[in-house]
Amino acid sequence: MNFFPSSAFPTLSAAAHLMVNLRQIVTRFGSLCTLLLLLLWVDGPVAIALPSPSSAPTVSAASTIPMPSLAPAEIQLDSPSRLTPLAAADLESAGLISFLPPGNAIKDGKALLRYALPIDNKPIRKLQKEIEEISNLLRVAGARPMGSIKRNVKRANLELRRPQRILDSVPSDRQETAETLLAQLETGLANLKTDAEAADRDAIVVERDRVLELVGELETLMISGFPFEIPSEYDHLPRLLGRATVEMDTDYGTMTIIVDGYSAPITAGNFIDLVQRGFYDGLEFTRVEDFYVVQAGDPDPKGPLDGFIDPETNEERTIPLEVLVKGDKDPIYGFTMEQMGVTLNDPVLPFSAFGTLAMARPDRDVNGGSSQFFFLKFQSELTPAGINLLDGEYAVFGYIIENKQLLDKIQVGDTINALRVIEGAENLQPSA
Repeated sequence: MNFFPSSAFPTLSAAAHLMVNLRQIVTRFGSLCTLLLLLLWVDGPVAIALPSPSSAPTVSAASTIPMPSLAPAEIQLDSPSRLTPLAAADLESAGLISFLPPGNAIKDGKALLRYALPIDNKPIRKLQKEIEEISNLLRVAGARPMGSIKRNVKRANLELRRPQRILDSVPSDRQETAETLLAQLETGLANLKTDAEAADRDAIVVERDRVLELVGELETLMISGFPFEIPSEYDHLPRLLGRATVEMDTDYGTMTIIVDGYSAPITAGNFIDLVQRGFYDGLEFTRVEDFYVVQAGDPDPKGPLDGFIDPETNEERTIPLEVLVKGDKDPIYGFTMEQMGVTLNDPVLPFSAFGTLAMARPDRDVNGGSSQFFFLKFQSELTPAGINLLDGEYAVFGYIIENKQLLDKIQVGDTINALRVIEGAENLQPSA
């Protein structure tokens, strides 16, 4: 049995991307604004029905997509194939552009993992931000962005002029390593400036990635101990007190995944425990949808068994929904962000990168996840930063960092040849 947000979605066109995010748009901007937005998209008839407040609203395309607590209105798009992309000028003329949240969603898994590290050092975060933004600047053609890139590098260098502000967050036994990394960062920033002066885009990309790897290593040195206490009611469950790197072998190649126990220790621990048991080796990918998901982890696709049976209890092991919200010290357990009334907040690990790894669960049981997981396959350019139907509803616990393009080759019936932990296995604890 496939666990996931709803019944099977149709192939997601650009317009469908907007529809699957409609609930969050309504939550933030109101039903009237959302209706105007939809009207701008539709090149065909729109039928609007106002059901009783107790009915379950849906948005229909080729199939019905459950949308709990959407708004007191059911909107049916009679001609989904005739929807056309919405221009920014249309939004602006309708007076809607100012309602969209500012900024660009971070769509790189490595960047999301860096920002998710549990540290509190403003200088290194400022330096990181300046270098991360170079990827956005490079989207502009020609030599135009080179001046901006040099300014970003200059501002990053300012943070290195007072190295002690960075070193203050590093434990004493790691200071020597941190000083070496700071020296390498200084060299990397100098190389970036030279590459920008030469307008060498390829060199900038390579050096930017190298500098950010150094930043990530330095930030990791700042972590001392685990950042919060896991509730005692989950003492019987495995937990990952840190991070682990996993390789997934498929017929198309090997993908490398970082699993983040700092943000989702129970979800990550459950997964790594099953990897160590060899549970996933040989299992099929049971669901593949273009521009949407790749799902696996069902031990009995044609039978009644949905998850991992713990040999010590002879019962299915299930784990709670676990979502860490930005600004919170510890995760929400057992409830969605919507149920907790924090839909306007952002999770630390969002569904914004191609190759996002998350836990699948039964549609109506937030605490029913066991062994099935899925990868997200689309990045919607139409979705403003911080608005995603899946955020806070399902537990993200990692990202593919190498060879994520292999997801596009996987088909239903293909198998996971092997999953293995190549780094961080020592962070797994079988229980409290």
